[in-house]
Amino acid sequence: MHQELQSLFETDQAERKQHPEFGTPAYKQLRENDAKRRQRVTELIAQGALQAPEDFYHAAMIFQHGETLDDIWQAHELAQKSASLGFARARWLIAASLDRWLMYQGKPQKYGTQFTSNGTRYRLWDVDPATTDAERQEYNVPSLQQQYERAKRLTREEKQHQSRKRPDG
Repeated sequence: MHQELQSLFETDQAERKQHPEFGTPAYKQLRENDAKRRQRVTELIAQGALQAPEDFYHAAMIFQHGETLDDIWQAHELAQKSASLGFARARWLIAASLDRWLMYQGKPQKYGTQFTSNGTRYRLWDVDPATTDAERQEYNVPSLQQQYERAKRLTREEKQHQSRKRPDG
């Protein structure tokens, strides 16, 4: 496993534990850090540094946090490579990257991994009704009902978080 890539992945994940609010200086810094990580991963890919299944997974997750359709598609292809090399956790990322790629185009997602918020409640982004829970299970995605319940839980948690905030001054 490539140590620098693992470190980039761990930093990417750590920065998301306390995800800053959209539009804040901290959010802008996160997006700048994301861009720097994607640039470095692009260099590592060009050098042929990705070898282990985990390397492709780590790179995929970094691109999953990209801003463009190309970034997200790169995540999808890297996740597919990781899974083809036997890394089971990559199966969920295959589904999530495809869903995000579709969502970024305003289309319904296939598996139901992507949520959106309007500031007061979370909802599951529109899902293609032709996809079955059995297909979701193949990619380690919870059932559609479980995902709807997750949206409700995220909304409750956000309301609790908002009620704990105190105005400045």
